[in-house]
Amino acid sequence: MVYYLKWYGSCNLHHMTMNFIKIALFVLPFLAFSQKEFHVFPSDNASKPGKATGNGSLNKPWDLQTALDQLANVVNGGDTVWIHEGIYNGRFISSLQSTNKDQIVVSAFKNDKVILNGNIDSKRRSVLEVRGRNVTFKNLEITFLGKFSRKATEALFLSVSGLDHVSGVNCQFINLKIHNNPGSGFGSWKRAGGSLIYGCVIYNNGFFSRKRGSGVGLYVQNESDQTRRIENNIIFNNFYKGIEVWSANKNAKDEYVKNVRLEDNIVFNNGLPAGRKRDNIIVASDDRNGINLAKNIVLRNNILYHNTDFKNNQIGGDAPSLTLGYSTRANLENVVVSDNIIIGRNNALRFNNARSLTFQNNIAYCGYVHLNKAVLENISKWNFKNNTYYTKRNVSFRISKHKDYTITDWRKEFPIDHKSNWKHIKEFNLPNVLKITQNSYDKSKFTVAVFDKFENDVTVKLTPFNVKEGQDYNLRNVASNEVISSGKVNAKGEIIIAIGDHNKTIANFGVYAIHLEAQKVAKKSFFKRLFGWIF
Repeated sequence: MVYYLKWYGSCNLHHMTMNFIKIALFVLPFLAFSQKEFHVFPSDNASKPGKATGNGSLNKPWDLQTALDQLANVVNGGDTVWIHEGIYNGRFISSLQSTNKDQIVVSAFKNDKVILNGNIDSKRRSVLEVRGRNVTFKNLEITFLGKFSRKATEALFLSVSGLDHVSGVNCQFINLKIHNNPGSGFGSWKRAGGSLIYGCVIYNNGFFSRKRGSGVGLYVQNESDQTRRIENNIIFNNFYKGIEVWSANKNAKDEYVKNVRLEDNIVFNNGLPAGRKRDNIIVASDDRNGINLAKNIVLRNNILYHNTDFKNNQIGGDAPSLTLGYSTRANLENVVVSDNIIIGRNNALRFNNARSLTFQNNIAYCGYVHLNKAVLENISKWNFKNNTYYTKRNVSFRISKHKDYTITDWRKEFPIDHKSNWKHIKEFNLPNVLKITQNSYDKSKFTVAVFDKFENDVTVKLTPFNVKEGQDYNLRNVASNEVISSGKVNAKGEIIIAIGDHNKTIANFGVYAIHLEAQKVAKKSFFKRLFGWIF
């Protein structure tokens, strides 16, 4: 009997071993092609310096440029390149490319603060240049640290952008902070089809040229038939304009200002650092051939704001917020502007030309609605409805070198805007919470835009996002990330925000980040862990 048991056990062990070998042989080929993780450390890190001779492991990490140079046989779709905390000094070029449908992810490691500092001696014209396909860049800060020139008249000045996406389709740029670069913040160029730009904070980029402030927050072109998506970004205080969907090419031979969707963005006070308020958004082309038209563009649910004293009905001065069209030979086509808040001064809202244009459900605060005389050719084909215009005078629609109209005369002469309203600026008001958005890539973070014309505190309700009473939170400055206030969500699921003059806004308007703190869970005792099923 004893011998029988030994023999049986021996046979059973043999079967188990053979089965394990079979499973291993089956699984190993899949493991070889499974997702991989690679690690990057600053080259001056004391304990784990990143090196070109590394292999991307945690013990032998790469430096950043080496990681961005990897070919698809090393780093491919589904893989993650983790960049660990530190300052990465340099101007970098990424040529990473996914050859499959999955994204390569280049991200700060967990909650690490990763800064790409372009303030070095280099002839490269951007801190990060991206050439590749199916790559996602997340949670990085791109800037110039220390002292540097912002004046084109100085001998050592060089205009350097924060990020330039030069080529490669289906890339994503998520939750980046791009600021204080002596050039434009972000160039999303024509050969970069299918891109997504989401949750980025882009501010204080630009320089003084010989004539004016230069450097925009976000410059957008697109020659692809894929839609460029620009969503939930905060863009402010850049030296020139906020967002330019634009080409300055006067003799274009093809189309590359098309298929762009701007949604849920907050864009304010652009031009302010250089002393003159500029367009928060412009959609246009300067093509004189009539080929490169701005077309198939959607602006939906954006907030555009310039500092304005609403208590005293301030309206004078130059503060454009939205401009549609530029060259009279390059009419806009199929442009839709809906559900936006557009706030500026005298020339806050400008229509220069459009062949087909929908403008509906918008709120505009401006001196006049400015229109170029060239609009007369196509205005009868426009689709305007459900807008509310706040101006100082009831003669509020001004077609330059032609005629000023009341809203009644405007409707009589042109078959548009029949369900819209005109109101005097003294009646202007808005809801206290203009927008609150939960970050799609980090559910613990929100951005909120708040308003009170009399500069009172604002109550923000978080219950629609299932945030419970007692939840710890921090209210943070969207630029510096400093904690402005902290506390617990009250019994009604609310927090209170005292609007301040953060980021050079008047205290009637503010944009903030709300960070929910991880709730601490009490550790169970060994006894409860072992016998918890009884209770």
